[in-house]
Formats: sequence, C-alpha cells, structure tokens
Amino acid sequence: MSLSDLLKLILDLLFSPWLFVPLIFPGLITVFLLILFIIWFERKIAAKVQLRYGPLYVLKQLGGAIQLVADLLRYLFAEPIVPEQTDKLAFVLGPIFLFAVSYIPSITIPVSSSFYAIRSDIGLLISLGLLTFGPAIVLVIGWASNNKFSLIGGLREGYLTMAYEIPLFISALSMAALYGTMDLVEMVEAQSGWTWGIILNPLAAITFLILSFMSTSRFPFEIVEAESEIVMGPFTEYSGILYGLTMGASYVKFYVLCLLFSIMFLGGWQPVPSFLSWSPVLPGVILLIKSLVIMVFGVFLRSVYPRYRIDQALKMGWHMILPLSIGSVFLSLGLIVLGVVP
Repeated sequence: MSLSDLLKLILDLLFSPWLFVPLIFPGLITVFLLILFIIWFERKIAAKVQLRYGPLYVLKQLGGAIQLVADLLRYLFAEPIVPEQTDKLAFVLGPIFLFAVSYIPSITIPVSSSFYAIRSDIGLLISLGLLTFGPAIVLVIGWASNNKFSLIGGLREGYLTMAYEIPLFISALSMAALYGTMDLVEMVEAQSGWTWGIILNPLAAITFLILSFMSTSRFPFEIVEAESEIVMGPFTEYSGILYGLTMGASYVKFYVLCLLFSIMFLGGWQPVPSFLSWSPVLPGVILLIKSLVIMVFGVFLRSVYPRYRIDQALKMGWHMILPLSIGSVFLSLGLIVLGVVP
C-alpha cells in the first residue's frame, strides 16, 4: 500500500460519520477544546468587569491563560479523596456517569443535511430525554457524599429540575409542532432562507434559552452549587479529576443545549450551499459558530448578574417561564392555522 493510499484510508476513516461525529464534531475533541476556551473566556470577561487579579494580570502576554493551565494540571494530578463515610461506589462513579450523560446526546446532533451518526424521526426527543438523566445523577451524588451541604445542593437540583424540565420540553415541542417534525435535519431544512425559528416563535426561543441557563447552573441560576452558602453543593466532597468531571459536565450539557438551540431557532448550518452540504466541515463550522455565540453570551452573564435565591428561581420557573412556554405552543399553532408555515 502506497503512502497516498494510506492517507486516503485514514481520511476516509476520520470523515466517516460514525467516527467523525462522536470523536471530532460535535464530539469529544470539540468538547474539550470548547471547555478550555469557554472557561478561559468566562474568567477573562469576569476579570475585566470585576477587576479580578489572576486571570487579568498573571502572564498578561498570554491573556492570563496560564492560570487555566495550572488549574487543569492541579485537577489532573491532585489526589481524589474519597471520605470514609460515603457510598464509595456511587461517589466515584457519579461524576463519570454525569459527564457521560451530558456528552452522549451530542452524538444525535447532525452536522449537515447528509452527515450524521444517528438520525431518527424523534431525534429532538432523544437528545432532550438523554439530558434528563443528569439531574437524577446529581441527586445520587448529593446523597452518596454523606454531607449535609451536598444533600442540600442535591435537593436544590431536584426542586429546580421540576421547575425547568417541563417548560423546556414544552418550548422544544412547540417548535416540533411548528416544523411538523422532531427530526433535527428536517427542522433545519424547514428554516430555508432566513425564516429562522427565533423569528417565527420568539417566545419559544426566549424560554428555551433561559431554561438552558437554569438547567446548567449559568448565572443568575448558579443555585445548586452556591459556593457562598453551601460550599459547592452536591460536589462539596469532591477533589482532583472527579471534581473536574463534575464541573465539566455542566459546560458539556450547556454546549449540547446551545447546539439544539442553534438547530431549532438559528437555522442550524444554514445558510450553506446545497453542493457543500455533503461535507461536514463548512456546515459544522457554521453550526459551531452559532452555538459558540450563545455560549459566550451565557458565560458573560456571570459578570453582570447576582445569583437568584432558590425561591426566586422556582417562582420564575412556575409563574413566568411555564406560561410563556405554553404560550409558545399556541403561537406555533396560530402560525400553522394562518398558513405562515406549510
């Protein structure tokens, strides 16, 4: 076999959907690179707004990135301490499963109209359904830690889950009704031109975005961890790489929700010429940029918003967001009746 044949074989393997999607985009490589960037950006923008010394001035020539590298090395090489009174099996496996269930839904995300690892008529429902395992694992982590602060954090996650999951599904299903499908590829194709979902149904877009922040503990909804009063909530007893996994899981879940938001409301990989839709590169870049803009906006809120109390967040979820999500369903049905969408 010649060198050119070997290179062609490697490229064909890398660009095969069953390997490209879980490994490269939206897969693990993109996930880890994006986590590094978004944490650096979050610290940098918070340092600018709040005049935090470390990210702003430590090795200023590299933008304070050296502090992020130092934290990464600390998480990787610090000893993960398992307290004696914990349920050790659940304590150790909890962060691993939490990170896994946050990442697995990304495999269902299509890269273009003809490039995907998994495609289903209920792709939207599968993606959101897989994400619902996360809160249950957080509850298990809080209980297994045998720590009152961890238990309080886990219970907060349970309260918030009931307040955000129902309207999150309703707002997403309102877009499925509008497009007449839950197939993620068909949702993007229904937004041909500039008839994006955010223009057709802004109520659903607003509710889905706010609930994405709430379900991933973005400010002002960093209520489950709440380090000022309950240390780090369910993750108080964690250290080393186990803590790194719990922290990374929320960013991964946020990444997946931003991908879904881009597909449902921002036209996905549109606009892209039809003759380039077979390639995962250009459509994938367009989808990634749209999702990254949403993520950047989400982490920016950390710098300008104080954290809500648990009762304030619950009141917002039940009294404001739930009615808005129900309203988004009626808006979608109204657009269908009026013939605005086919």
